[in-house]
Amino acid sequence: MSTILINPAHLYDGAAVGMSQAKVDLNTRLVYVSGQVDWDIHSQVRHTSLEGQTEGALEHLSSVLQAAGTALENVLQVRIYVRGELADSMEQIVPVFARHFGTIRPALTGVGVASLASRDTLIEIEAVAQLPVLPA
Repeated sequence: MSTILINPAHLYDGAAVGMSQAKVDLNTRLVYVSGQVDWDIHSQVRHTSLEGQTEGALEHLSSVLQAAGTALENVLQVRIYVRGELADSMEQIVPVFARHFGTIRPALTGVGVASLASRDTLIEIEAVAQLPVLPA
């Protein structure tokens, strides 16, 4: 299998824990994006609200996809992990998600969880996307 690691310099460095922001499988042309959170380069949460963290995580997702050579419109699947009961969070998450994905409508799974990467992290978003087919 031929792969490429994607680690944009403006995002936190996951090398210390053995992860990359994304991994591209060149054979299948799929981009597997690690869970994106609203962290700065020092692994600190930037926003305190769920809406703000959702916006930040989706901005990071878009940035990682761009570094891999693709974009949100090529996302096939998204998993959202939210601290607490998912149903209690939908009102804050849905408008942000709809602004970013609109008519793209990837397959989506949402899961409520007891904890995430840090005590202040409220949401984590991972995705699988396709590399675009370039014209011949």
